[in-house]
Amino acid sequence: MESTIRGWRALARRQWPLALALALLVFIELSTYYEMVPNIWWQVPGTLLLGGVAVVAPRQPFDAALVGAATVLFSSVLLHVVDSPIPLAFAGWLTPSETGAVMAMMAYVIRQAPKGRAVAGSAALLLAIAASYLLRHKAPIDYEEGYTAPPTPLYDLLQADLLALALAVGAGLYFRGRDTERRRSLAAAVTAAQQAERMALARELHDVVAHHVTGMVVHAQAAKLVATRDPAAADRSLDLIANSGTEALSAMRRLVGTLRQAERTNGAPGAAGEATTDLGADLRRVAEQSAAVGPPVRLVLQLPEHPRPEVARSVLRVVQESLTNARKHAHGATAVTVEVTPVAGALRVSITDDGQGTRHDRGEPVGGSGGFGLVGMRERVELLDGRFSAGPGPDGGWTVHAELPLREGES
Repeated sequence: MESTIRGWRALARRQWPLALALALLVFIELSTYYEMVPNIWWQVPGTLLLGGVAVVAPRQPFDAALVGAATVLFSSVLLHVVDSPIPLAFAGWLTPSETGAVMAMMAYVIRQAPKGRAVAGSAALLLAIAASYLLRHKAPIDYEEGYTAPPTPLYDLLQADLLALALAVGAGLYFRGRDTERRRSLAAAVTAAQQAERMALARELHDVVAHHVTGMVVHAQAAKLVATRDPAAADRSLDLIANSGTEALSAMRRLVGTLRQAERTNGAPGAAGEATTDLGADLRRVAEQSAAVGPPVRLVLQLPEHPRPEVARSVLRVVQESLTNARKHAHGATAVTVEVTPVAGALRVSITDDGQGTRHDRGEPVGGSGGFGLVGMRERVELLDGRFSAGPGPDGGWTVHAELPLREGES
C-alpha cells in the first residue's frame, strides 16, 4: 500500500511546509530574474504543476513520479520551443523550485512505493532530468555592467546534481527503513496483544466452565451409582446437574458480555471476565457449590472494603480453581480451608486440603486433567505483580498460596 495519507486535511497538515517552501522559491525566481529573462513566464505553468504534484505525492507516490517526469519533459520542450533560458539551474537545467519538487517526489516514491515501482519512478525522474540537459539552456548572468559570468563547466553541474539526487535517494531509503521497522514493531505489538487476549480468554473459560462442569460430572457419576438403589438421591443429583449447567451458561454469558463490552471500549488485554461486585458473597457462593459435590469448605475471610476489581476477580478465580482441583485430585479429603486475609499491603489467599493427591493407579481424576489450572492461576497472580506457589502441605494434602497487592504498583 503506497498511500500513507488518506484525507486531504491530513495531507494539508503534513505538506504545508513543502508547499510554502516551493511557493517561496517560485516567488524569488520570478521577482529576481524577470528582467534578465524576458520570457521567463513560460516557466510558470510547468513549475506550478510540478510543485503541486510534489505536494500531493504522498497519496500516490508512483503516479506522482510519472506525472512529475512528464511535466519536466514537456516543460523542457516548451522552453526549448520558445527559446526561454534558465537563469539559475540546479539538477539538470531545472530551476531551484523544480529541483526541490523533483527531490521531494523521488524521496516519496523511494520511501513508500514497492521496490519495483520505486526503481521505475526514480528512473523516470532521472531520465526527465537528463532530457533537460538536451532541451534547455542557461541564460548568461550579468553581475556588473559589461561583465558576464562564464558558463559553468559541465562536470561541476554533474557534481551538484549528483549531490542533490543522493540527498533525495538517501532520505527516501532512510525513511523507508524506519517505516519498515515501525511496521514490524507494530505487528509484533499487535501479535503480543492478541496472544494476551487469547491467554486471558483461555484462563476465563477454564476457570468459569471447569468449575461448574466438574460438579456436573460428579453428580452424574453419583446419580448413575444410586439410580437403582435410591431414586430420590438420583433425582437430587439430576437437579444439581441442571443447576450447575444453568450456572455454567450464566457464567459464559457474563463472560461473553464482558468481552464484547471490553471490545467496544478498547479494554486492556487480560481484563476479560465477570465483574466481582461483592467478593465475600462470591466466595461464599463458590464454597457452597463446591461443598455440595465435594468435601466441606471452611471459609476464613477478612476482606478489605473496596479491593481493586482485578484483584477481587483474581482472588475469586484462584479460590474457584483450587476448589475444583481439590474435588478432582484430593482423594479422601475431609475438609478444605480457604483463608483470605490482608497482610502488609497485599491480600493473602491460602487454600489447603487434607487429601492424598491423585495416584496413577486411581486413573484419571474426575473430568480429566488438562494441566492448565496451576499455570492459569500463576499467570493471573503474576500479571498483577503478585506471588504464587502451590505444592504438598507440611502435614499432607495440597496447599495453594497467593499474595496480590492491594494497590497497583506494589509487590
